[in-house]
Amino acid sequence: DGGHDNRVNCVRWHQDNCCLYSCSEDKHIVEWNTQTCKVKCKWKGDNSSVTSLCISPDGKMLLSAGRTIKLWDLETKEVYRNFTGHATSVSSLMFTTVKPMNENKAFDGITGLYFLSGAIHDRLLSVWYVRSDRREKNAVMSFTVTDEPTFIDLTVSEVKEEPVKLAVVCRDGQLHLFEHILNGYCKKPLTSNCTIQIATPGNDEDSTPKPVPILAAAFCTDRQSLLLVYGNTLQPIIEKVSLNTSESHVCLIRDIQKALSLKTDVALTKVKTPVVNSDTKVLVPGIPGHSTAVKTPSSGKERKKNKRKPGETTESIEERLEALDIDVGKVKTPGGLPQTDSFAVLLVQGLESNDAEILNRVLNTRKESVIKNTVARMPIHAVIPLLHELTKRLQGNPYSASLMVRWLKSVFTLHASYLSTLPDLIPQLGMLYQLMESRVKTLQKLSRLHGRLFILVTQVAASETVQDATEVNQTAKLVYEDESSEEEGSDDEMIADKDSD
Repeated sequence: DGGHDNRVNCVRWHQDNCCLYSCSEDKHIVEWNTQTCKVKCKWKGDNSSVTSLCISPDGKMLLSAGRTIKLWDLETKEVYRNFTGHATSVSSLMFTTVKPMNENKAFDGITGLYFLSGAIHDRLLSVWYVRSDRREKNAVMSFTVTDEPTFIDLTVSEVKEEPVKLAVVCRDGQLHLFEHILNGYCKKPLTSNCTIQIATPGNDEDSTPKPVPILAAAFCTDRQSLLLVYGNTLQPIIEKVSLNTSESHVCLIRDIQKALSLKTDVALTKVKTPVVNSDTKVLVPGIPGHSTAVKTPSSGKERKKNKRKPGETTESIEERLEALDIDVGKVKTPGGLPQTDSFAVLLVQGLESNDAEILNRVLNTRKESVIKNTVARMPIHAVIPLLHELTKRLQGNPYSASLMVRWLKSVFTLHASYLSTLPDLIPQLGMLYQLMESRVKTLQKLSRLHGRLFILVTQVAASETVQDATEVNQTAKLVYEDESSEEEGSDDEMIADKDSD
């Protein structure tokens, strides 16, 4: 009675006060009395649905996650801290420490603790730090994985020097192991120390190893071994595996043929392949405005003849173009260098063969439209090699760097969605990031020097213009002299003369 009005997303048990805490799609959090099975308290947790809950180590605080992550005081039901949160619904929320890193100050039960959060459709696990002030709202560090996390287990850090061990099972069936000492802010996302996968030995008919998905993982009490749950959900296999994080990638070979295998019936299709008579004529699509030859469908015997035997040479591309009635001479431009359509082809060829001459001809282009069209038409697999080539050329002279920045701008603008899907993007762009950062750091110093030099040059130019100015002739053009009267008049006359003067 008086509970939730919509689906319940998460339930947490409080050991000290024998209460249950639940959150729901109805935006509320409910505190249940387990003895009376009735609602003890109910309050609004967020402006949208509340998806996850977590109780603090001392039992006095409650973490809730909706659009934002909030830390509640369970006694007063007031918000103690607000955190930014994730763009999607938070699926996991847990504390990673039980004691603060700074042991000099008195511990209030919560300040100085770290907690972890993961969300659906998000390949970053965020770590948050609870401060005594209200300034820090963003995550202090993050762990990057290959897919959406489905199961998370960790060893809680009790001592400052003890690293947190984190096991993350992703939707793609891989397990990522992290080991990191929580010591404040970390700018770049941290990659896993070890990745574990499971595969079959490949002794079946096709002799191809098949991946076995990992469903869950948990640390044992010794913190040096893992319990792995893999296979299918109807009949999972549980196995204890000792940790060996010295290798960055571990593939365990397990034969699960004896386990229950799910068989699916092949769907029947009603689509029938039409029987083509040899007398029928098939129109082949051609260039608009040109007449296209009518070809008869080739029979099975002719198809066998078309197969190239060993030692035979195939027709060149030029011969095939001539057969299609396309003038080969029109493809190339008079200057010899192809235009935008062929620029992308040239660029890919230069990257694959590492031909400096081709790359120089393409990358030295200054036209913005040609650069944009070339980057837009290049295949996806050539984006990372192009970034490596641009990074290498950025380290050259400033003239070359100014050209490469134009290409970089187009690559990041047009292929941002592809680059964001790469799990190892950060190490791939590490050198480029350092180059940009070092140049940006010197920009302030250079701008100050430029300002001082500009002031000096303007002062020198102003002083030179003053010196070069022609001297004005100070001699009077007309001088008027008044004859002095020898006769001495009265004082009144003298005063009148002075006034008249």
